Amino acid sequence: MPDSTATEAASGTMSGSAADQFARSTDAIISSVSRVIDGKPEAVRSALVCLLAEGHLLIEDVPGVGKTMLARALAASVDATVRRIQFTPDLLPGDVTGVSVYNPVDREFEFKPGAIFANIVLADEINRSSPKTQSALLEAMEEGQVTVDGRSHPLAEPFLVVATQNPLEMEGTYALPEAQRDRFMMRISMGYPDAANEALMLRQRDTANPLEAMEPVVTAEHVKELVATARGVHVAPAIEQYAVALAHATRTHADLRLGASPRATLQLIRAAKVWAALDGRGFVIPDDLTALLVQVFAHRLIPTRTASGSRARSGAEAITSVLERIAQNVRVPIASRQ
Repeated sequence: MPDSTATEAASGTMSGSAADQFARSTDAIISSVSRVIDGKPEAVRSALVCLLAEGHLLIEDVPGVGKTMLARALAASVDATVRRIQFTPDLLPGDVTGVSVYNPVDREFEFKPGAIFANIVLADEINRSSPKTQSALLEAMEEGQVTVDGRSHPLAEPFLVVATQNPLEMEGTYALPEAQRDRFMMRISMGYPDAANEALMLRQRDTANPLEAMEPVVTAEHVKELVATARGVHVAPAIEQYAVALAHATRTHADLRLGASPRATLQLIRAAKVWAALDGRGFVIPDDLTALLVQVFAHRLIPTRTASGSRARSGAEAITSVLERIAQNVRVPIASRQ
């Protein structure tokens, strides 16, 4: 990382040159992914936010709407190591993290790395595997390492898990444990494309796979520089207090029996820094937090039976409604840059 970038990160400011470089690089990534993911700019931006905020992304939706394509397109845009894990009922934790194998020549156990050892890991259909195998990702996602037979093995940097899952009501799925969901910085849904973009997809993909023509637009080292630039975005004390107030409101709300964790508050701030940088700002404003509130908080919350019991709306809809009300009721700080 250039010395100027390190200085800016430490001082909490972004110079004009750093901002310009950040904009050029992130625009290139967004443009690259958007050539494959038609008509979903919000999903593309959210995936980039997770990458640069050092978080992990959970994409939940019905089959066939582009969940895996988004993850693969993001991976193809970065010149880094990429591994895909197809989660199935017979997948074992060792398949994910790696195992120790006895070497009869050296008479020692050797560690054989699992599929988690890559910069970008696509965990496809993560909820088709058992909770025990899902939990193999916990240490890796939180600490950037895995421990096998008492020995810790560091993972590559940057490190991003992009997991896809089908809705729980579909056959052959397992609910992600609360601890697992809390490791994901954001959860998004793709949704069906509109008629125009679906017709465009038919024309573009009739004879070729657009992923095959993709070229990396940034390197893994460059991503680390972008991460450092985003870290330097300023967060005023009033903004920090606002984030805490939003999280606290979920913990005391009558319609929620599980609120946002302190990890969720921290990840909301980290995501907001990247969100602000993508808008060309060196400081976070309250709108950055509210824009990300549902994506960062919703998958961690559990509604009460009363709140989600109506057939008119699902649990996810009930949680979204609660978060919208919280955003309206929590006092927004004034003069938050000071």
